[in-house]
Amino acid sequence: MRIVFAGTPEPALPSLRRLIESPRHDVIAVLTRPDAASGRRGKPAPSPVARLALEHDIPVLRPQRPNSEEFIAELSDLNPDCCAVVAYGALLSERLLAVPRHGWVNLHFSLLPAWRGAAPVQAAIAAGDTVTGATTFRIEPALDSGPIYGVVTETIRPTDTAGDLLDRLAVSGAALLETTLDGIADGSLQPVAQPSEGVSVAPKITVEQARVRWDLPAHVVERRIRAVTPSPGAWTMIGDLRVKLGPVTVDDNADPLAPGEIRVDRDGVRVGTGTQPVRLGTVQPPGKKPMNAADWSRGARLDDAARAE
Repeated sequence: MRIVFAGTPEPALPSLRRLIESPRHDVIAVLTRPDAASGRRGKPAPSPVARLALEHDIPVLRPQRPNSEEFIAELSDLNPDCCAVVAYGALLSERLLAVPRHGWVNLHFSLLPAWRGAAPVQAAIAAGDTVTGATTFRIEPALDSGPIYGVVTETIRPTDTAGDLLDRLAVSGAALLETTLDGIADGSLQPVAQPSEGVSVAPKITVEQARVRWDLPAHVVERRIRAVTPSPGAWTMIGDLRVKLGPVTVDDNADPLAPGEIRVDRDGVRVGTGTQPVRLGTVQPPGKKPMNAADWSRGARLDDAARAE
């Protein structure tokens, strides 16, 4: 099939690579978000998907308004059989969805109808799910509600960060997307409506929502920190400093601490929660690289009244 691939960040790259290498499909163009500021100087830079496409001499489409009349006409002129989507990052109008004869097929990183929305991997980890996966479905105007072509499952490991889990799902999901497009091309695969039960929503996590709430139970604090690692990154205030935190470990054997209370000893740095304390892993002070929490505490010279808030 003639495929237009729509995607923007790095998790979309395994899918694009598979489709470029596929003998059954021809990636005729890539649709991605406009170049965004990057690096310390904030210069506009192409998205990861755009860079990969350019390496393979594939035309790159970067419309500011993908639902505009101009872009709908441009896509129509390309005459794609299907548009494959992995984390493109924009809502699509009904008129745009109607352009390819086989529609738009999205790879979503959850087992739909669970965790519809922008942050399904983060939501699954924060909720304490033990199994998640990826789903291919035909896009409809409503959020992630279209009929399903296929699924692949993935175990959530006890120490998985969102980055760890997304890396694995990006690879297994790429194989699922290619298989789905193969089935659409030869007519062997038809989508099935999503169940009406079990719907949950996973909206994008803001920086403010990534702030650690130390009054919550330790296991919830630990999961929430893994869920926002590496992006947007867990953080807390210690005095007048905002510090980012890497994953923590629940310490069942430590003496109780009040929520946010910090204790430094030879075994490391602990912070109190609503239940047991947690042991900090890495800490990143403003303007510095992440460092071991014990090393950070020696340089920070915390006093007995220091608290995480």
